[in-house]
Amino acid sequence: MTGFRHLGDTDVHEGYVWKVVRAEFEAPDGELFRRDIVRSPGAVGVVPLVFDPEGLPSVVLLSQYRPPYQRNVIEIPAGMRDVPGEPAIETGRRELIEEAGLRAGEMGHLVDIFPSPGMTDSVCTIFLASGCTPIDHDRQGPEEQAMELLHLPLVDALAMIDRGDINDAKTVAGLLATDRRLRA
Repeated sequence: MTGFRHLGDTDVHEGYVWKVVRAEFEAPDGELFRRDIVRSPGAVGVVPLVFDPEGLPSVVLLSQYRPPYQRNVIEIPAGMRDVPGEPAIETGRRELIEEAGLRAGEMGHLVDIFPSPGMTDSVCTIFLASGCTPIDHDRQGPEEQAMELLHLPLVDALAMIDRGDINDAKTVAGLLATDRRLRA
C-alpha cells in the first residue's frame, strides 16, 4: 500500500447528494494532515451509439446549462447515483431515458474515471449504449428542460474535443473510449 492512513472524517456540510468532510490522515513519515473532501455516491455516464444507414457511428450528446460555469456544456447523458442500492447500469439506463429519450438495447462498461481526485472520492462509471430506440424522455429540473440534443457523427464529436468545444471529463473519456473500442 501507500503508507498513508486515513484517521477519520468530521462532517462539515451535508447536502442532498454530497457531503463535505474534513478528513484527517497520517503520512508515511508520521506527519498528520487534513484535507477537505466531497464524499459522493458517484455518477454514471452513457455514450449512446447509433449507426447511420452507411454504417458510420454517431453519438447523441446534450448541450446543457451548467450553473458553476455559467454556460452550456456539451456532455454525454449522465447522472448521479442518487438512488440507494441501484446498480450503476440501471442508473445509466434511467439517465439515458430521462435526458436523451433513448432506451438502450445493450449496455456495456467502457471505463471508470476519477473526475477530480484532489477533492472528491467520486467515481464516474461510463457505459456504451447500443441498439437505442426513441422513447419519451423524463427530464428533471430547469437545466434538463432547456437542454438540446445533438446527434453527431463520432468523428465530428472527436474533432470537437480537439478544438476544445467538448471539455467535460466524462464526455471526453467516454468518446475516446468508444472510438478505441470501435477500432479494436
